[in-house]
Amino acid sequence: MELYTYYRSVAAHRVRIILNIKGLSCDYQFVDIAGDKLQRYQFRALNPQGLAPVLVDEGHVITQSMAIMEYLEERWPTRPVLPKDMPGRARVRALAQLFVSDIQPLHNLRVLRYLRSRHDQGEDQLAHWSAHWMREGLAAVEHLLASSAETGAHCHGDHPTLADACLVPEVHEAIERGVDLSDFPGVRRIYGTCMTLAAFQAAAPETQMDAAGLVEPISS
Repeated sequence: MELYTYYRSVAAHRVRIILNIKGLSCDYQFVDIAGDKLQRYQFRALNPQGLAPVLVDEGHVITQSMAIMEYLEERWPTRPVLPKDMPGRARVRALAQLFVSDIQPLHNLRVLRYLRSRHDQGEDQLAHWSAHWMREGLAAVEHLLASSAETGAHCHGDHPTLADACLVPEVHEAIERGVDLSDFPGVRRIYGTCMTLAAFQAAAPETQMDAAGLVEPISS
């Protein structure tokens, strides 16, 4: 099994967490989706969007982080990251989708690149744009966490789920960008709890081999 990943990709970060929680071994293939134009072009043979992550398992090529994480959950149901009950699974998926569909797409590299090149937005304006949408989304997450008895040490109960795997990369990105998170104590608490666990620590962007320049990115 191979995971095509990039250390700065929030979406790839989610998948690395799930792999670690489940204790699955995976060969990481590193692709620079932000910098190397030729590599991005070559990578489109595997994923037409040119985006990470991509999972390859027994010849099956799976794109999109949510699809990959659901695939891993169904293929390796031990160490589950979805609750057993149907309402619980729906709640976890809803929280996860809030990060995946509503927050992260508005501040990803493609959007910022477009705003910079086509609308002459400077770095301060881009930072304001990103912070605005991060805080908008996190405010909703904070309310959902605070208003539910299902919230425990983690987003749902006392064990990490798909929702935690989506929360942590988003909060990490917000911290890296200097976004003020003081209004979100529940989000910060869960992030802190997750980051005491080895599965989350090992998935962090700064621990990845391509972040340290220790590998040659893929060429095809």
